[in-house]
Amino acid sequence: MAEISATSFPSSSSSALVIRSSHNGSLKCQNVAVPKTTSQFQELSLKRSQLVGNAVVTGHVTGSRSCKNQAIRAVLSGDGTALTTDSKEAGLRGKLKKVVLAYSGGLDTSVIVPWLKENYGCEVVCFTADVGQGIKELEGLEQKAKASGASQLVVKDLTEEFVKDFIFPCLRAGAIYERKYLLGTSMARPVIAKAMVDVAAEVGADAVAHGCTGKGNDQVRFELTFFSLNPELKVVAPWREWEIQGREDAIEYAKKHNVPVPVTKKSIYSRDRNLWHLSHEGDLLEDPANEPKKDMYMMSVDPEDAPDQPEYIEIGIESGLPVALNGKALSPATLLAELNTIGGKHGIGRIDMVENRLVGMKSRGRWFDPLRESMDAFMEKITETTTGSVTLKLYKGSVSVTGRQSPNSLYRQDISSFEGSEIYNQADAAGFIRLYGLPMKIRAMLKKIS
Repeated sequence: MAEISATSFPSSSSSALVIRSSHNGSLKCQNVAVPKTTSQFQELSLKRSQLVGNAVVTGHVTGSRSCKNQAIRAVLSGDGTALTTDSKEAGLRGKLKKVVLAYSGGLDTSVIVPWLKENYGCEVVCFTADVGQGIKELEGLEQKAKASGASQLVVKDLTEEFVKDFIFPCLRAGAIYERKYLLGTSMARPVIAKAMVDVAAEVGADAVAHGCTGKGNDQVRFELTFFSLNPELKVVAPWREWEIQGREDAIEYAKKHNVPVPVTKKSIYSRDRNLWHLSHEGDLLEDPANEPKKDMYMMSVDPEDAPDQPEYIEIGIESGLPVALNGKALSPATLLAELNTIGGKHGIGRIDMVENRLVGMKSRGRWFDPLRESMDAFMEKITETTTGSVTLKLYKGSVSVTGRQSPNSLYRQDISSFEGSEIYNQADAAGFIRLYGLPMKIRAMLKKIS
């Protein structure tokens, strides 16, 4: 779990992203998503099933479809038919038939819906991925999407795929950006973009759209995935096209088009949350001198308020991947959620950092790429025998390893101890040292001659 704050500083070629260990800040504050109790996670799972499983009647007809064995919820009009727009009229910037928009219900994506219709004369299908951001993030999206002018809202539960195929492989490889950033946003974008490509095929869309700015890395992560999985899809990035310069302009545009928005000019910041993290950016975090507000950390308690007694947990590992907690086998998403709950109770996972952001260069967006696939295959091979368990001690914001065991360990106490051994003869070390030190000995001799 990780909580981060981030700040963007525009410059001629790059900008700084401050990732901090608070959950309300102006810098990008990343906080690993941590339900406070296991029961809350179970409640979340129950409510999520109501969103993505069987059809749910909410005042209009809701249909369910199957896309690669995953449930898709499509919000339909009152008479049971999908809403459509007039396909004959082109927009101000051209004509698209149907666009699948990565939709969060926040300010940016809310105003993008009417903007797409106005500028491309298209039907807009909003898509929301459930990557463990919490039931509160999903509530009310249907109404928001329709109020903004979308014809459908499609929701897919990607939590297990996200953890199993994206988070855990990065965890196995020890992938940490600039020694601190745990890639919470970076890992989520490819799985979301992949699902968007699937949904585009399902609903017959000819384009996809996202709300990423033209200054950051997310645009690269999304679009490289689109290119890799369906290069025929057209990509619309409103932030690179429209005249809206910032969030205040977006608020004014929303008001002009009667689009309900969840923010005001007095409280302007954006956040990204999933099962791995929670990050904040904007507002007071734009100044790295500011400390993130205490209430920004929504997934973990302040280490000062954590229990005075440490807690020990044991994580079971098979072939380099976590599979069990305290001896109980769990699915990837359930295991991570349980660890978030425990870690949050002890104030674990808060991060404060400035992330370099160089557009098109320093982006962890090339997931569907031979290089990443080759690196993953390498890590999978070298961790084939990484099986066993690790015991961790959690105490007031810190995690320390207190024990480890594996049936495949090369450690042998009878060899490593200072006691006598039939396998290791200490006298053999003399020859090894002479060979190992030969280059240094020769170098010293040459210096003496010169």
